[in-house]
Amino acid sequence: MALSSKKSIKDRLGIWASSLCALHCLLLPILIPVLPFVSASFFAQDWFEKTILSLSMIIGFWALLSGFYRYHRQLYPLYSLLLGGLIYWNKDMFGEAYEPFTIAVGAMLIVAAHITNINLCKNCSDCQSCETN
Repeated sequence: MALSSKKSIKDRLGIWASSLCALHCLLLPILIPVLPFVSASFFAQDWFEKTILSLSMIIGFWALLSGFYRYHRQLYPLYSLLLGGLIYWNKDMFGEAYEPFTIAVGAMLIVAAHITNINLCKNCSDCQSCETN
């Protein structure tokens, strides 16, 4: 059974969404002074950041669970996604000064979960005994 293009699209969408979320959080301190001039101050709101992250996590679980059930039956990509999301959600857990670091760690774990899922699905689809793994 070959890896479907839909599977790859789901993971790539998840990588794109989590990367966009990380980019938003990392660039926000630079953009805050400019936001009032473009009437887009809602980008700096906590609800907006939580919404982007929540959508990213939903896409991530959708992609990783389909890989889990259809191909590889490995849980560690889901653990990585969950841990990355929790770290990202609580980005200020070590204080405001460390937010960029915690954002980067959370985003890297989310992206790593998708890349791992892609690789597991590709490797598993090439073998004949996927049900025994």
